[in-house]
Amino acid sequence: MAENKTLPVGCVIMASGLSTRFGSNKLLTPFGPGREPMLRRAFAATDTPLLASRIVVARSPEVETLCREVSVPCLLHALPGRNDTVRLGLEALLAERPDLAGCMFLPGDQPLLQRETLEALITAFAQTQKETERAIFRLGARAAHGPDTVVGSPVLFGCGYFPALRTLPEGKGGSVVLKAHPEQVQIVYAQRREELLDADTPEALGELSAIAAQ
Repeated sequence: MAENKTLPVGCVIMASGLSTRFGSNKLLTPFGPGREPMLRRAFAATDTPLLASRIVVARSPEVETLCREVSVPCLLHALPGRNDTVRLGLEALLAERPDLAGCMFLPGDQPLLQRETLEALITAFAQTQKETERAIFRLGARAAHGPDTVVGSPVLFGCGYFPALRTLPEGKGGSVVLKAHPEQVQIVYAQRREELLDADTPEALGELSAIAAQ
């Protein structure tokens, strides 16, 4: 994959969820017109030269097999916490690219997320007028009714937060860092708010599939 040489950014694709609400491994569920595993949508969204490196962090051997089939790096683990997924993914990327200026964390279950939206997030980070080390960018969308903003994932953290992300409290994710530094968080708006939606249940997946088919 080509890379952004001016400001290297990595991406951890979070695929360690147990899918307890879904009832089976939702990331392997067929999705969209091509009926490919839903996780492949995350592969497509992150297939951009603006990312210097990416890795999938998973607990499922089936997910690891899927990654191998399309030559996407995967780290298979058996640790319980969300903090473990964040730490393992970030450390794996830094082992490959210790010069990372930032790292994005992308849930694997947002099948409507577009590559162009992800690229806009990376570009905003690269062009920030603040020190990029202390910058945080996250995806947002205008609420369906009213002026409010809906915020979600992915989230891109500058390298100044890497120590905190590697030492998160047990069971906690990057939201701990977001809550500790709200003044640093900047929003990049998705073209469609559906891009922020995840498939936590079969019903939610059905709704997303209907949107994708339109």
